[in-house]
Amino acid sequence: MDVHGRDLRYFAAVAEELNFTRAAERLFVSQPALSKQIRMLEKQVGADLFHRERRAVRLTVVGKALLPHARGMLAAWEAAEAAVEEAKAAERHTLVIGMSTSPGRGLLPALRTRLVSRHPHARPVLRQVNWADPSAGLADGSSDVAFVWLPLPDGDRYRYAVVAQEPRLVALPQGHPLAARAAADSEGAVDFTDLFDEPFLALPSEAGPLRDYWLALDARDDRAPRIGGVVGSAEETHEAVANGQGVALLATGNASLVVRDEVIAVPVRGISPSHLAVAARRDDERPLVVAYLAAAAMVAASTSRTEPPP
Repeated sequence: MDVHGRDLRYFAAVAEELNFTRAAERLFVSQPALSKQIRMLEKQVGADLFHRERRAVRLTVVGKALLPHARGMLAAWEAAEAAVEEAKAAERHTLVIGMSTSPGRGLLPALRTRLVSRHPHARPVLRQVNWADPSAGLADGSSDVAFVWLPLPDGDRYRYAVVAQEPRLVALPQGHPLAARAAADSEGAVDFTDLFDEPFLALPSEAGPLRDYWLALDARDDRAPRIGGVVGSAEETHEAVANGQGVALLATGNASLVVRDEVIAVPVRGISPSHLAVAARRDDERPLVVAYLAAAAMVAASTSRTEPPP
């Protein structure tokens, strides 16, 4: 039998009212339409569900057998509808925020505050993404917004707000000869040309132009870098630098993720600063996405006003 929920609802109403007219009024349908629907249900069941007498309506044995199951199925469907609505609401209010490392810099609480002030029911959910994905989940849709380092592959697919611009440092083992040179330098820095012959730790090849950026290919005068190893996380970077596999460029704000236990970081002259951005897919106009990007732009504007001039 292919019985519709409407049929069971009509049957239950008549069974509870034991009166077709009152049941029709309760269901906001006409009495003839209700009677027709019950007849069709009885045809499907293959038995009468009601004794229709001149002054009364009574359930048949088959009707009595069906009633508790009909009520159970209607209750189950109501529960299913409620669950679906709850899931839809959760989906509307959930914002998945991708990141390859914690953005730090006070950005998460600042953006959350601004987002929730506009959308009190918003539920930001953080998602850690491997460094092999420079879009931090935006490309495959697993993140709604993301903290990303520029440049982004397929940059035209995204819109973004830059929330931090910082000099790049180089992570070195503490006993590295360049550490002593930096200590003797008036600025405590090294020139990027001093790093030309050093083995570098690289992002996975899937990172595309971002791998090139963190190898600073644009500052090497067409000299190919020596690759000492491939790293996919801050922890892997720390271990590889500490073990002497290579050196690694990193943003100033991320130094604390790598610098510890015999690993230091010093400023590098001759390379451009890094840019951390909050990005989203260009065609994604969902309210929470738009609000989070707007919050990022506000935070960026606020930060630029409070920073001292160079």
